[in-house]
Amino acid sequence: MSTTMGINGFGRIGRLVCRAALANPDVAVKAINDPFMDLKYMVYQLKYDSVHKTFPGTVGTKEDGGKEYLVVNGTEIQVFHEKDPAAIPWGDSGAAYICESTG
Repeated sequence: MSTTMGINGFGRIGRLVCRAALANPDVAVKAINDPFMDLKYMVYQLKYDSVHKTFPGTVGTKEDGGKEYLVVNGTEIQVFHEKDPAAIPWGDSGAAYICESTG
């Protein structure tokens, strides 16, 4: 059984945590929250990194019924844009642990 996690903040640290988690078969990223970054820019930022270079997999988007997903290597990661930490529905996403990377 894998460890499930969410990432709060998708800046430099959040993206590096995401890349590391995606490379670990024992970790499943279930959700990402960033109130200031839209979904298309999340794709661009994850895909291209000046130090770690291009992400070695597929990165795309999905929108379904008002919900947004970052789709990485075929796996859907729910995306939230909440400013209030108490309003982030981590439990609904299935995330058991949260990486706080808002700076």
